[in-house]
Parts: sequence; structure tokens; C-alpha cells
Amino acid sequence: MERRTNGFAILALAAGVLTSAAAERQILTSPDNQAVLEITTDAGRLDCSVTWRDHKVLLPSKLSVFEGGKLEISSASANESDVVWKPVWGQFNQMRNHFRELTLNLTNKTGLGVNLQCRLFNDGVGLRFSSGAAPGAVNKKVNFRSEYRWPEQRSLFLARGEREPLGPLAPAEFARDKPSGNFPLVVEGGGVFAAVLESDLFSAPGFSAMQMGHAAGDDAVLTAESGAEVGREKWQTSWRVLLFGGSPGDLLVSSTPLNLAAECRQADTSWIKPGKSMWDWRVHGYQAGTFRYGVDTASYLRFIQFAATNNIQYLLMDNHWFKRASAGRLEASADVDIARIMRVARELGVGMLLYFDRNKGEVGDDLLFPLLSSLGAAGAKYGFMGNNAAFTRDAIGLAADSHLLVDFHDSPCPMTGVERTMPNAITREYCHAQQDSRRAFSPRSFLKMAMVNALSGPLDQANGAFGLNGINAGQRLRGPKERESYNSTVVSEAARMLVVFSGLICLPDAPEEYAKKADLFEFIRRMPPATWDETRILNSRIGVSITTARRSGDQWFVGSVINESGGELPIPLDFLAPGLIYDATFYEDAPGTHSITNRESYQIHKATVTRHDTVQAKLAPGGGHCLWIRPRTNQHEAKPQPAR
Repeated sequence: MERRTNGFAILALAAGVLTSAAAERQILTSPDNQAVLEITTDAGRLDCSVTWRDHKVLLPSKLSVFEGGKLEISSASANESDVVWKPVWGQFNQMRNHFRELTLNLTNKTGLGVNLQCRLFNDGVGLRFSSGAAPGAVNKKVNFRSEYRWPEQRSLFLARGEREPLGPLAPAEFARDKPSGNFPLVVEGGGVFAAVLESDLFSAPGFSAMQMGHAAGDDAVLTAESGAEVGREKWQTSWRVLLFGGSPGDLLVSSTPLNLAAECRQADTSWIKPGKSMWDWRVHGYQAGTFRYGVDTASYLRFIQFAATNNIQYLLMDNHWFKRASAGRLEASADVDIARIMRVARELGVGMLLYFDRNKGEVGDDLLFPLLSSLGAAGAKYGFMGNNAAFTRDAIGLAADSHLLVDFHDSPCPMTGVERTMPNAITREYCHAQQDSRRAFSPRSFLKMAMVNALSGPLDQANGAFGLNGINAGQRLRGPKERESYNSTVVSEAARMLVVFSGLICLPDAPEEYAKKADLFEFIRRMPPATWDETRILNSRIGVSITTARRSGDQWFVGSVINESGGELPIPLDFLAPGLIYDATFYEDAPGTHSITNRESYQIHKATVTRHDTVQAKLAPGGGHCLWIRPRTNQHEAKPQPAR
């Protein structure tokens, strides 16, 4: 449940909004006065530009909402809001929502009214059109179109679903090649990073997710469009979001997309529990002594037993557990005793998540979700949804009615920010999952996705495979199609589970592989179930390296990943509390570890650290580094040992 504190509003901000009659110029400054949003209208054309700390982020770029419609400002109002709210789960235990807002009442030549809300935060801006006070907005074609004209000397990165994100490319290269892709888009250069995405599509019924294009006459100018046929007086678009900061990590921890999303609509959220999950799909065919994993009761019970004893909250049963679905009935596969599996899971306190492919059953969501709930499921993994905003919106709501979590797969609609509004939408595969066709996955492409795709919200990427040698040798039915192509280290796999945020962290390997490396698996076992008090990004270079630190209570978990070049990363520990000594466990690539030739070699050691230390982490090519840090029970027991 969200909690609000310190709320206030200030109207007609003299400090935050400046108005000029010349070409109808409106200027809005951020709460810290470091960012400036300028809206101008001239001869019916509406333009938006943004600067941050004297850096040009966005050059004057056109906004429109009616095809060919010229808009004039009829009136303007301003306010400031500063509230604190608590998410049900997420990267932070509370969020500050502090913005200044400019609302423009616009009319076109027919007198049709429309409003433009402009919210400026210290690290981003949101723009949303909504129906105005004037009648006549029914059965009209609405198309929210925003252009993006970037300053010179910029590099662009574009998410492309399951393929490796595109970039870095200069705007001129975009103009030449006219690439297609998905948002988010990340822009680097001129001392600033920026990102384009949307938020609160859930609250914009009828509108599609925004699609990328190129402006007519200037292909270097990118566009985002989202349309609807409006059949009612009241309507609103999603928020078009522009983030800015000094590093890719600043964008990843921005609260702006969530702050723009609608408040939680669920009165009772006590049943919504994020967590870690075992996952059977990638383990099919794995041989554990005389036992061979498959789609059968015995395999699922082994997963459940391991989860129950290792701080893992769920088991995700993927495709083939059922043969067919029809109205009011799911027929389990011959070797799957679903009643027994559910009973044992319930007795051991393990939640069950059941996969459903809507292409394999004649059953609608209105019947499907109650049916899964009646089986005892805690959630559904929903396959083959596609980028369909209306279908996704309905599925989330119907799943919530049955108290089910939902994990969307197979190139789904991103629905950024929906985890605030409908926190049962726990994660989605808006990325390339590991062990798939290998079209995209490499250390470098992982680091691109972790800083581009991940801006859309929680990702289900299936990191955390420990039996890398067996996977690359083809000892799984559903491993990589090309052998020796899964290039990573086992420590990098552990770190990736922390780096990529998700409300559901799926473990893709066999219980026996985690048991073989129980000392390394401790890092994962100790991690809390996807709910954090604080998150910081300490290193971030797109396609190169990242270090993420997350706090739960007084413990910190730190994960670092690097690309094929390997190298050292400084990890300053100044986020630790002053005056305390901490015990730290280091999980490291060993000398000689390599993501191609020596994937499973690692070493572990312990030391005491304080906030004055900086760890010089050594990472193998394609490798990783993990830290588990907690205060010493007896602060006078030992003097700090220098971290190596």
C-alpha cells in the first residue's frame, strides 16, 4: 500500500514558471533549478526543449496530438508537489515524488480543447495530453506524436526486443540506415546521458505502446507515436518520458517513470510477494546420477524440495506441464500429478507459478486465471502475448482479481511503471533470455541490455546458470542451439542476478549444479526476495561494465559484470554506515578464469571493511565479482583488514 507524507502544492510558481508573450513561450524549472523545460507555440506549432546543468539535452522538437491540427495556448497554470510514497516492492523502500508542473490548455482552429501536462523532475520530464473542457472530443483520431532532435556529437542506443540493442550510432547513421526497434532509446554525449521511454500506458485505455519512427524530411530526427480512436469525452495518453543524468546508472535508478505512473489500484496487496524461483525449462534432460530431469512429477518435487531449503520462494513450471486447455479445464500431461505437486509445495511453503501459452488453449483470461487459482497457483507465466497494450492491461487486471502474479514472456508490451499501479505484474521478458537462440547474448550485449532494455522496468532474463560447462557441451534439451556459445563465468552469472532487477528472479539451472557450488550459491541464497531498501549504481558504461549495490536492512549485496575485455573496477564502499566495521565475503573470478576457456573457476575469501575502503575488483574476460557485506556482530572483535 502506498503511503503519502509531506504533501503540498504551490500554485502559480513565480520561481518555477516563466511566461513570455513572444511566440507563446513557457519555461518550467525543476525543483533543484538545474533542469529547464521550454514549451513554445508559433503559428500553431508546439515545440519542446530541455536543458540540464547547462547541457542541451533536447533541441526544440515538435509535439502534436491531432493530425495536422494547429494548437494555440488559451491558458496556463502551474503547481509544485512533493510527496513520499512506499512501493509494494521495488529497488527502494520509499520514493520521493517531487516535481513542478505546467498545465497548458490548448485549442485548435475548430475550438476543440486539449490539455498538455508537463511535469519536470530533477532528473526527467513527463509530457501527457488529455481531453480538454470543450466538447466534441468523441470519435476523434488521437495520435500522440513527439519528435526528438538531438544536439550534435551524440551516440544512440536502441532496444530491439530479443536482439542485441543497436548502437552506439550517430544521429547521421540513424538517418542513413533508418533502423527500427523498440524503446527505450538511450542518448550519450555532451556530458549527459538521456533516455526516451513512456510511463503509465496502463492508464491510457485504447492507446498502443509508442512506436519509433523518423521525421519526414529529416531522418536524423526520431519520432515516437501512439494512437487511439477516442470514443469518449475523457481520455488521456501515456506519459512520454525523457530522463537525464550523468551516467547510465543515474537513469537506471531514476524514480521518474514510477512517479509518473498511477498510484496502486489494489486495496489489498498482502498477497503480492516478489521472490526467487526455481525454473524447470532449461533443466530438461539434465542427468543427476541415475535421475534424469523432465516434465514429470518427480522432477518438480526435486525442485520444490531444493527451493524449500534454500530461501527460494517459488517454482515456475514452464510449458508442457499441461496438454490442452478448454473452458473451465486444464488437462495435465500424463506424467504430471498436478494435485500432488501442489499439495507438496503448499506443505513446504513454496509458491507455484504455472506457464500458459494462449496459443495452446481455447480459454479466455476471464476463465483462465480463476482456473489457475483453483489449482493452487500463486501466479502465471504468460507466453506469446506480443506488444498488445489492451490485451496486457486486461490480463493484469484479471490476474489480480484471482490474486495471481503475472510474468509476461515472448516480446511483451513493456507497460513501464505498471508495477506501481498493479504490483502483481511482477516481471516481463522485454529482453533476450539466456540459452535461447544466441542471436544476441554475449557479455557485451548483456551489458547493453542491462542499461537499455532494463530502463523499461523489471526484466525476466534468466541469469544464474552454474553448470556452464555442461550447458555448452549440450547436456540440456533446451540449451544453446550452438554449442560453446554461452560465454560467461559462474561469478558473472551470480552477479547478473543482482544487476538485472526483477520482481521474480528465475534460477535456470538444476538444483544439483547449485549444490555443487554451495559456497558461491550462498550469495544468491542470502539475497532477499527482490525487495530492496536502497539501490546504487557505482560503475556504468554501456556495453563495457556495471557495478550495482543493493541494501536490505543493514546488509549490502554488490554485483559487478564486465565485457569480453575483462579488467579492474573500483568499488568505493562509502555507502556503508560511518563508524562501523563490516564483514565482507568476496566471490571472485579466479586467476585463469575466462568466459570461453575456463568458465566455472572461482575463489572466495573474507575480509573486514569500512566505508573508507575501495575494493579493486579484478574481473576475468566476460567475468564478474560479488560482495556480501554485513556489520560485525561485535564491533570490537577485530581491527579492519584491508580489502584487496
